[in-house]
Amino acid sequence: MRLVILDRDGVINHDSDTHIKSPDEWRPISGSLEAIARLCRADYKIVIATNQSGIARGLFNIDTLNRIHSRMLDHIHKKGGAVDAIFICPHDSGDGCHCRKPEPGMLLDIAKRLKTTLHGVLFAGDSVTDLHAAINAGAQPVLLLSGKNELDLIPGQRITCDPALCDVPVFQNLAAFTDALLEGRLNTNTVAPERRS
Repeated sequence: MRLVILDRDGVINHDSDTHIKSPDEWRPISGSLEAIARLCRADYKIVIATNQSGIARGLFNIDTLNRIHSRMLDHIHKKGGAVDAIFICPHDSGDGCHCRKPEPGMLLDIAKRLKTTLHGVLFAGDSVTDLHAAINAGAQPVLLLSGKNELDLIPGQRITCDPALCDVPVFQNLAAFTDALLEGRLNTNTVAPERRS
């Protein structure tokens, strides 16, 4: 199975320090929807894994989250793409759950539901917690800089703050990641940093 797992906020849509609390606040990052469509045309299954602590904090409820996701899926569909599943963690950081990234529970649930292994599966996220979730679950992390860029990196730069992450490839956004994957510069066997332009 060809599978790519994506974080949502900062990867597919613009992130917000105050959470995405309504469908109107959901705004796609330029090129992200087209990138998903290209992955689908290349026979990749797309699954989203997203922390949504705004539910636990009472900022929005599951019905609102479903409406946000309906808007997102509609936009992806209009570009010719599809998402096979969306997995969420509704808990806050102090709840002690096993699904909130960097814990691996959400990714392990994806593997269980799809009856597959995560070995060699790429998980593209925009935060260190995404990267550690991938490592903890046995997936292959990829960092995108389209979110908050908490490490202040540029595409192709190595991560030096954490030895466990030093070989994680860094891309500007989902479109650049997709270019590299579909051009054979990034695959499930060999990870190479993005070419500098």
